[in-house]
Amino acid sequence: MRTTLVGAAAVALSACALTAAPTQAATITTSGTGWKLVTQLGVTSISPSRQYTITFATAAMKTRYTPLLAPAVAQMKAAGVKIAIGGVETVNPSKCGPVGHIQITEIYRPLGRAGFSQGMPCPNPAKGVGVGGIVAIDSEYWTGYPIELYKLRNTLVHEPLHALGLDHPNALDKDGKSIDYKCVATSSGNTPIMCSPNGGYKMATNMGKLTGYDLNGLKALLANARAQGIK
Repeated sequence: MRTTLVGAAAVALSACALTAAPTQAATITTSGTGWKLVTQLGVTSISPSRQYTITFATAAMKTRYTPLLAPAVAQMKAAGVKIAIGGVETVNPSKCGPVGHIQITEIYRPLGRAGFSQGMPCPNPAKGVGVGGIVAIDSEYWTGYPIELYKLRNTLVHEPLHALGLDHPNALDKDGKSIDYKCVATSSGNTPIMCSPNGGYKMATNMGKLTGYDLNGLKALLANARAQGIK
């Protein structure tokens, strides 16, 4: 099972507007040990004060995903992200929803390959401050696709983190292409949940949770906003 962040050309999401105070020149950090931001889609920050809300295309999806996302959402909140699990709303995978919404839907093979899911932020937001995004989970996971539980749990968190602005932190080859599985790891062998494919914790007690590397990426998104004077 593999996860991926698709390029802007693969799904033409419409950018959402952002109103921000005038800013001074600021230093923006876009990568660090075990984390990287989705700068290719123009996202470098998330607002410390904006409410980000995870919503779902159906009531059944809300019921299914809420308990699986809750531990990671609690970690995000503790890191300073103002985020909550919300309700049900119409999701158009080709268009951004309301500002601040991370919309989750299910699509059969959203990338045309078995086992691949997709998450991406609304591209090119004003000032680079993320305004939410779209997550399309491969519906096969729930109809018998052979995926290990830890991979499933980690994938369900991995994709919304793309929508917030985190990219794969994989090492690159000489041509600048991401090398599968090639990510920094803890002394226990745990790679960032954003590592592609199948990063994150494997043990039942921690699967679906962010590693310290991923949390540092979220904190960088918040710090970049503050550096620009964005509240």
